[in-house]
Formats: sequence, structure tokens, C-alpha cells
Amino acid sequence: MTKTADRAEMGGIRYPFETAPELGEATEVAPGILWARMPLPMQLDHVNVFALDDGDGWTLIDTGFDTGKTRAAWTKLIEGPLGGRKINRIVITHHHPDHIGLAGWFQSEHGAELVTTRTAWLFGRMLLLDVHSAPVPETVAYWRGAGMSEEIIAQRLAEKPFNFADVVAPMPLGFTRIKEGDSIHMGGRDWQVRTGDGHAPEHATFWSEADNLVIGGDQLLPGISANLGVYPTEPDADPVSDWIASCRRLGAYATDEQLILPGHKLPFTGLPLRLRQMVENHEGALDRLEAHLAEPKTAAQCFMPLFKREIEGAAYGMALVEAVAHLNHLLVQGRVTRARNAAGAWEWQALGMGSTASA
Repeated sequence: MTKTADRAEMGGIRYPFETAPELGEATEVAPGILWARMPLPMQLDHVNVFALDDGDGWTLIDTGFDTGKTRAAWTKLIEGPLGGRKINRIVITHHHPDHIGLAGWFQSEHGAELVTTRTAWLFGRMLLLDVHSAPVPETVAYWRGAGMSEEIIAQRLAEKPFNFADVVAPMPLGFTRIKEGDSIHMGGRDWQVRTGDGHAPEHATFWSEADNLVIGGDQLLPGISANLGVYPTEPDADPVSDWIASCRRLGAYATDEQLILPGHKLPFTGLPLRLRQMVENHEGALDRLEAHLAEPKTAAQCFMPLFKREIEGAAYGMALVEAVAHLNHLLVQGRVTRARNAAGAWEWQALGMGSTASA
């Protein structure tokens, strides 16, 4: 792939590379840094991965799912653009399966060192052990509390649930920890580790200040919003607060010249604007949601103000957990109240609009 002329987007965000590499191929985005993609079997059909040339081998950033197709793509990439050289390290930005899925395979099959934050490693190891043949009662209670219809609940009870271990390779014991404020040497550069929260706890980003490069994972995405979800494991969590605080904190380090290497979509510049957009997008959604709650609503009845459309099918679950996240944030802010209805679902209502419910 060849670098093209910058194309202005959204009043200051630019995409220096207009075309993504094909499966098994790679694009050099900076000296010694290759960008490749791994396939995902969903609407967002790829995850970006990066290979950093350490001289005696490679450091890889993120991995994709553990599937036969992804392993084959990595084999082609290693034998081709990576020149068959050793994989020294796997650096994982966060614990989600499209990023950590093959970390254990690289450890076991390639002898690579696993480098990540403690929280990412602990979540990954824990979720690999959390295997169920059917939805557990806590999950069903969460669905019902969010207003999921009994028809959809019955359908899900009849299906095998998704397990983390379905797409994540077993992870051998042991890893190397990175944390906020650390420095790590990769690809001939020193990178500052800066972590964010909201999409995933202790999500690592990497900043090479000497040459304006940032590896952003899902904390720094162009054009799409990272999912901020609340799950049965922590039903009263407030990831929206964590996300907004992280965007504002990382904004202190952002410049227009930095090339951001994100976990999905195209590399981009214009990070200060993008961080402001990400905060403003959620603030606008929260305002629309509050107005929508003039009358009591369940989380499942709140898709329109948040996403500007009703959502069904494969995207329903992600929409539901994000709706709960925004409702929890309004509750923490004191802008809404909630009460259980006769069906056991939480109904949320904006304060000052006739509600007598309490949290």
C-alpha cells in the first residue's frame, strides 16, 4: 500500500492512509512500524494490529480473535511482511477478546513475552475461566432489570451463551506489567504509557513524544464510539464518568501533529478535536436521554435518544449495556431516579418531571 495525500475530515481530523492493508499484508505507517488487520466476524469486521521492529525481532500490539482464519492471517503476515523473524513480545492494550485473543498462542507457540496492564491480565485470565453452558441467574436478572422482553430472554435461554474462551486462547501463567507513567522501549523508540478507563479498565495507550506517534487501542478511535457498557458483573458501574475523565486527562498530551494508530478504522491526526468530540457526543446523548425520560422508561426503551434509531438483532446486546451505562451516569449525577416496575425492570425518570421513585 502507498501513502496518499492527506484528506481533511470533520474539520481537522485527517487520514494520511486512505486504504487499509489487505489480510496478511502490512503498511508501514512510520519507520519500523507496520500496520496490519485481523478479521472479525461482525459488523465491525476488523481489528488493527501493529508490528514494531526491535532489530532482533518484533513487538506486536494486539492480536485479534483466536480463530483459524486469524491464525492463518498471522502466519501469512509473519512469513511475509515480518520476514519470518522472531516475535519477541505481545503488548496488549486491553482485555477485550478482539485484542487479547491470541496472546496465549503467541506465548505458547512463539515463546513471546506478554506485556499488559495488571487489570487487563487479571480480567483476561478470569474471563477464560468463566465458562457457562447456559445464562446464569445473575445475567437473566440483569436482562430483566434492563427491560429486555420475556420473548428475547426465552430465546437467549435456549441458546448457548457466548463465552470469552470461545475466541481467546488459553493464557499461560505470567506476564510483564505496565502501568500509568511507565516508559517502554519498542521499535527503537521510548513510549510513555498512559492509561484510560470507561471502555475497558486500565486500557493502555503508548505515546512516542519524540516523533508524534500514539498507539491508541480503543481509547482513541476516529469516527466511531467505543462501547461503554455495564454488565451483570458490576450492574451499578458508571463507565461514562470514567470515559469522560480519561478523554479530558489525555487531552493534556494531545497535539494536532500526532499520528494516532487506533484499534479500529484508519490512522488519523487531529487528536485534540477528536477527544473533544468524544466528550461532547456523550454529553449530547445524556441530554437527549434525560429529555426522553419525561415519562418512566426502561433501558430497553432508550435506544432512540442514544443511537437515534431502534436497534434489534446482533447489535441489541451492545446497545442495551450502553443504555444502562448512560442511565447509571444520570443517576450518579442526580438527574434521574429509578424504581422497579411490576415486571422487575428498572424504570428511569428525569427529576422534576413528576417522579416519586428513588434509587
